[in-house]
Amino acid sequence: MANPPWGMWEVLLDEPAYKVKRITVLPGKRLSYQKHFRRREHWMVVEGKGVVTIDGKDNLIENGESIDIPQEAAHRMVNNGESFGEDDIIRLEDDFGRA
Repeated sequence: MANPPWGMWEVLLDEPAYKVKRITVLPGKRLSYQKHFRRREHWMVVEGKGVVTIDGKDNLIENGESIDIPQEAAHRMVNNGESFGEDDIIRLEDDFGRA
């Protein structure tokens, strides 16, 4: 489990072709604006709601909804709700000085 400044994440399943993570974004916090050159992602909100930005376009997603992040698309999530091997991350912007 990792505890970055915006919340925490843990790997639940790590297979050769895919990885499943639980990511918790604290209220009012957001992930780094980032992209990946070797993978795409599928995000599902299991509790709360948030705004997922993909290539500058904001998408509101809520409990039970999901969204696809295309490969090489710049993306991040902001937690607007009440609760809610990263070696290929290219951080484009980051509130915590990690860009």
